Amino acid sequence: MPKITYKDFQGGSKTIEVENGLSVMEGAIQNDITGIDADCGGSMACATCHVYVEENWFSKLPKAEDAEVDMIDMAFEPKKNSRLSCQIIINDELDGLVVTTPEKQT
Repeated sequence: MPKITYKDFQGGSKTIEVENGLSVMEGAIQNDITGIDADCGGSMACATCHVYVEENWFSKLPKAEDAEVDMIDMAFEPKKNSRLSCQIIINDELDGLVVTTPEKQT
């Protein structure tokens, strides 16, 4: 299983294995990762699973759909490497992915 590292804005981190086919958000929820609340359950109706994807990984992800981009615009401090973790589906190529939660989601 691919390993995903979840960091908080203060630099604390937790690396977990996430099953292929699950989202980064689902991996976080199943492993009690602080800062990813997923209030809408992954239906892209909120931004409580907003993460910053490390630059070297950002280009390896599929492009965000317009609906995700619109939701990110409403997130706390969106950046060019912002994504909704509910929209990042795990596969073997994402082994080692690192994401960071924004300060207001802790």
